[in-house]
Amino acid sequence: MSLRANAVILAAGKGTRMKSRTPKVLNELCGRTLFEHVLLAVTEAGIEPSDIVAVINPDLEKPLEQFNIRTVVQEPQNGTGHAAQLAMEEIPGDNPILFVNADMPLLMPNVVAAVVHTRERTRAALAMLTTQMANSNFGRIVRNAGRPVRIVEHTDATPQELLITEVNAGVYCFEAEALRRYLSRLDTRNAQRELYLTDCIELAVKSGELVEAVVVKDFRSALGINTNAELAIARRVMQRRILRAHMLAGVRIVDPATTYVDADVDLAADVTLLPQTHVLKGSTIAAGSVIGPTTTLERASIGRDVTISYSVVRDSTVADGASVGPFAHIRGSSEIGEHTRIGNFVETKNTRLGKGAKSNHLAYLGDAEVGEAANIGAGTITCNYDGVRKHNTKIGARAFVGSNSSLVAPVEIGEGALTGAGSVVIRDVPAGERVAGNPARPLPKKEDVKKP
Repeated sequence: MSLRANAVILAAGKGTRMKSRTPKVLNELCGRTLFEHVLLAVTEAGIEPSDIVAVINPDLEKPLEQFNIRTVVQEPQNGTGHAAQLAMEEIPGDNPILFVNADMPLLMPNVVAAVVHTRERTRAALAMLTTQMANSNFGRIVRNAGRPVRIVEHTDATPQELLITEVNAGVYCFEAEALRRYLSRLDTRNAQRELYLTDCIELAVKSGELVEAVVVKDFRSALGINTNAELAIARRVMQRRILRAHMLAGVRIVDPATTYVDADVDLAADVTLLPQTHVLKGSTIAAGSVIGPTTTLERASIGRDVTISYSVVRDSTVADGASVGPFAHIRGSSEIGEHTRIGNFVETKNTRLGKGAKSNHLAYLGDAEVGEAANIGAGTITCNYDGVRKHNTKIGARAFVGSNSSLVAPVEIGEGALTGAGSVVIRDVPAGERVAGNPARPLPKKEDVKKP
């Protein structure tokens, strides 16, 4: 349901405490950046992307272009009040204005919507989100006769105020005209010498206007990320949410404590994930497949009734009924066909294996096409790189490539052809022909062998 409100995402902070070259809000959490998590919470609450403005630092201009929202660069950075002033220059009209910090990835859409609806229902000048959290560095909510009257920042709080456990969660919804009045009256008389958006609460109260607080029971929804330690805490919380949702939908996760699934993953009911399995962003798994243990999938498309163990599949597809592993590496847009068998210590790169093909042991198949029911012997490699360019290898249906064969690309092994163990194949092998040796030469046909 659409919300009649504009939204401002505050993302200008440098995040120096992360001690990372990556801007804070671009750090990833379960396959999405912190910024993406917050943007999704706002849009799923019902605010249209066209009604969103992000206040950013210069490092974020290019990375955030993909989201098709308006951005305003805050330079120099003079506090959240200054950021709000810049944002309001981009927002005409009298729709309510929602503010959300971009470092709150655990924020839920229903909580965002509750803040907007509370302001609308009570006709307050503003509504804000609070939670109970002891020993935090969040701003404290000071109340009088049960109503919030101001927010005191941690750095400005007295020892008595630091004992307050109700804290500011960093989400506000303002009546637009009231906000414009408050922003014009902000000053920098505080420890940071900055303009604080939080000072608007006290200005509203002094103006005799109503301020409402929405108290979220689970303080974790309001966690802001400023350090890698806090990022790890948020990851644990989000991972529990993701795994629980999949399990309730019919996915069997044997050991949730050691299983990692990103947010943008599609798992069908009746999928089984064994311990130490990582299913990363962009992956899909169809019903009946068993993945793991100790397996990583990233941007992988897995069909029905597939088994993959102790292996890595990236940027590739594995079709119905296939078996992969242990200790296989499928990568680089490989396509593993129906009912194929990829065994231990086999690597494929940009390779297509047809239905029923087998490579059971210790092989490298790069830039290759392997036909249906072909058999690739142990130790086989496609020599696809000549030092300058990559070349293709084609292996026909029902071909048999002997152990330790080296196929020097570009080369084609015809349908039903055979290479002997240890062959170095530098020329095409016609369909049905048998070759062996270094370099591989045709073997005599049975009718050509003279009887003694």
